[in-house]
Amino acid sequence: MTRRTFFAAAPFLAAAPNRAPALQESHFPDRLHQFVWRNWELVDIDRMARVVGCSPRDLLAVGQSMGLPPKPDVPAGQARRTYITVIRQNWHLLPEDQLIALLGWTGDKFAYTLKEDDFLDVKLGPKPDCPRVAYTGPSPQARRIRRILRQELGTRLRERGEPPLAFIERLSRSQVRASAPAGGLRMVYSYFALYGDPLAEPDLDPFPDGYLDKLAQVGVNAVWMQCVLRVLERSEERLANLAKLVERLGRTGMRLYLYLNEPRAMPEDFYRDRPHLKGAESRGLYAMCTSQPEVRQWITDSVARIFQRVPGLGGVFSITMSENFTHCFSKYKPESCPRCSKRKSWEVAGEVLEAIRAGVRRASPTADVIVWDWGWPDDLCHNLIPALPRDCKLMSVSEWSQPVERGGVKTRVGEYSISVVGPGPRATANWALARAAGVPALAKTQFNNTWELSAVPYIPVPHLIARHCANLGKAGVSGILASWTLGGYPSPNLEVAAETERVGPDRALELVAVRRYGRRRAPLVIEAWKEFSAAFEEFPYGVAIYTIPTQHGPANLLRPKPTGAASSMILFPQDDYRRWVGPYPPEVARDQFARLAARWERALEILRRALEDPHAEDLAIAEVCGLHFRSVANQIEFYLLRDRGAGWRKVVREELQLARRLFTLARRHSVIGYEASNHYYYRPLDLAEKILNCRQLLEEA
Repeated sequence: MTRRTFFAAAPFLAAAPNRAPALQESHFPDRLHQFVWRNWELVDIDRMARVVGCSPRDLLAVGQSMGLPPKPDVPAGQARRTYITVIRQNWHLLPEDQLIALLGWTGDKFAYTLKEDDFLDVKLGPKPDCPRVAYTGPSPQARRIRRILRQELGTRLRERGEPPLAFIERLSRSQVRASAPAGGLRMVYSYFALYGDPLAEPDLDPFPDGYLDKLAQVGVNAVWMQCVLRVLERSEERLANLAKLVERLGRTGMRLYLYLNEPRAMPEDFYRDRPHLKGAESRGLYAMCTSQPEVRQWITDSVARIFQRVPGLGGVFSITMSENFTHCFSKYKPESCPRCSKRKSWEVAGEVLEAIRAGVRRASPTADVIVWDWGWPDDLCHNLIPALPRDCKLMSVSEWSQPVERGGVKTRVGEYSISVVGPGPRATANWALARAAGVPALAKTQFNNTWELSAVPYIPVPHLIARHCANLGKAGVSGILASWTLGGYPSPNLEVAAETERVGPDRALELVAVRRYGRRRAPLVIEAWKEFSAAFEEFPYGVAIYTIPTQHGPANLLRPKPTGAASSMILFPQDDYRRWVGPYPPEVARDQFARLAARWERALEILRRALEDPHAEDLAIAEVCGLHFRSVANQIEFYLLRDRGAGWRKVVREELQLARRLFTLARRHSVIGYEASNHYYYRPLDLAEKILNCRQLLEEA
């Protein structure tokens, strides 16, 4: 299932009339113990106690009864950067009012976050019916948990390791090193920026100087952030913060671009005094109909105000179809609009793009206006691209529509992919249309990671990246957007991408390996990269990457009986394994992940020989990739065996071992399990919970 099809299903997901009951986690004595466990390292103890109506001392006793490590202090900065993890941990546990209290938010902030923080409401799925959690005291059954933790983790449970988000301080440190050269536009998203409203919290700097230095060293020369027009253009505080940020970035030679997806649909109340602006409906929201000139004028004026207030902006890029609900055609359902139902999609989308362009050009003759054809059907591409103004640029996802066959299953790329190297026929055709119109062509890529696996900062497959970059050079693209919200880590992949443009793929791999690991180790590192790249081409592309547990790996719990709970987008794989595999027979998907994992493990042994430090972050990142691939194969196998009624004990034992190993790596390296728009998919205690889950399965089988 692609991002587009997930959004098409979103009205059904959001409108479920009866809330399903919350899942019961029987490896805990009760829901209070589950609450304490899942929030132990994420939320301040005083706030936790207030939510369940007891003293902090009472909850500390519950944690101690289960053998949890000492309760850490939770800095305010951590809480403000991990709220999605907190919401996810408690979505199936707390009713909404208790969850809002746990966050320390207002109801309005909670509602805004669910809607505007990269479709968090869709990622979470419908809110289950959760009874209130109240303090009842430690349970005698907690002794069993304490015993299991001692047996399975021993002293590792109390090792401090790196606290959550420690990588931010590390990436923010300045260092001096020759920068890798950058040619055309090379843009990424911050590895740790808040997505929803970052300009409201400027002290949580998305682009510290040290981090910018490290991005420049790997060839990046631009960064981007989301912009919601109605929020930004009305807020002097946010505009002032944006101006300061752009000025500081400019001193480093880095440009900032705004991502626009406008005009955002509004609730029915918005149209009480302006009924003539009300357009098509989706998910209880109504488009601001852009067939009305005053809506387009508002877009132009708002964009112009931002660029006049912040003249140093590098430019904008825009999505006009199917991301948020914006104009009446944006969800392919204009029928409910009396005006747009009589028009063509390319007429409406073209007017939106021209309104954005006019606003930029009123303030800046040189800022980039990048038109992204994300979600455009063929007829829209063929009619709109030739009509684009020559002072715009067209961006296409490079690998989309590339055919691929793995495990005997033929599919086409419909999402971002590293395992399938582009460019594909769609991008090639659209770039040709753009060049014929005198419009420069840009490529949207993912050079660090994709939703194939986003729980690591990068997938160490530089040979695939170098091959893709060489292909883009032949295709004549003039710039690259190299990351969505995932993929902004200053990695060897990005460095290889920049060097390939300058010296070609083979020499680029050699230069980067020597620069990062030394001349003596470089040959083995390159050999390991080559094997990782070959292994990753076994990824069964076409599986439902938004639901299959590649992001969660061993942290995803095993269910001995079908739960009936549907997977949600990214955050809850559940046990919905037949949906995970997409067009693949489950046995074929299992075998492909097993084949990928086996070859990955052989490459990992080569990298271990190359790197003398067994605790090196690059080695940990590579190992975590393999653990996730192996776990996905295990989980599919477990459910196949579960449905046959027997034979799954060996799989559970292996999952327990994977969880134990990943616990150590996640405790030691704070980058593991993190992605900017989803925060932490798991923390070490989630892996310890998987151990409890596996032990219970083995003991009760």
